[in-house]
Amino acid sequence: AAARALGSLKELRLHLCQTGASSKGVREFVEKYYVDLKAKNPQLPILVRECSGVTPKIWARYAFGQEKSVVASDLNADQVLQQIVSLNDAKL
Repeated sequence: AAARALGSLKELRLHLCQTGASSKGVREFVEKYYVDLKAKNPQLPILVRECSGVTPKIWARYAFGQEKSVVASDLNADQVLQQIVSLNDAKL
């Protein structure tokens, strides 16, 4: 899997726990893909929010303030990237 341009998204937020096992894939996604994803999407705000004990989630904001989220518990880094691509490609 590789990062790509995400033209439909206006903002991407990743919520994760710094130590929780269910957030491991989201943490690995940040380490593995964040730099490349940001380089391919310089205009896209990508926010990483850490909070102890939080359920890992991926939030996507679209035009007109519409938002959609998916739970990212127990996903690996590649599955997190695929969820982000799916959110980008989603029809609201």
